[in-house]
Amino acid sequence: MKKIGQLVKEASENRIKDSFKASQGLIIVKYSGVSSPDMSNLRKLLKGAGAEFFVVKNSIAQRAMKEVGAQDLIPSVQSPCGMVFVKDEMVDISKVLCAFRKEHEKLLLEGGMLQDKLLTFKDIETMSTLPSKDALRAKLVMTLNAPILKLAVVLNQSLKKFVYCLDQIKNTKPK
Repeated sequence: MKKIGQLVKEASENRIKDSFKASQGLIIVKYSGVSSPDMSNLRKLLKGAGAEFFVVKNSIAQRAMKEVGAQDLIPSVQSPCGMVFVKDEMVDISKVLCAFRKEHEKLLLEGGMLQDKLLTFKDIETMSTLPSKDALRAKLVMTLNAPILKLAVVLNQSLKKFVYCLDQIKNTKPK
């Protein structure tokens, strides 16, 4: 029979593995010096943006990371840290984390992983400056629509010029 502590460790490890497999990416966050109410607020913000914040012992996190193939992130898991599992858009999550970090400078973004690519703090910070997916789609639609709109304006102007020309001919000829 296993002890309760061992069962909790196994459950935590399995939760990390399952969350890693179900998510698009992972960001390692060091939260030492951030108050508990602020951390609760961060959890709510992340959940609203489509992510899950999970705090676990470093040894358990490192063991789970080895098993899911994220060995490159193991050096980032030192001191009190949490894992942000990104389920929706990485850009939205990076915006939430960077905005929260501006208010709470003790929060450190150690790095992360997006699918199979390692991310540094600079990568996460750069992603936070990108427009959202909806904004990019709107720009694409406007870009695709621009030539058609310009053609319609040109054709309309040609038609107006033709009507003006006929009007001038009518006015210059005697009745």
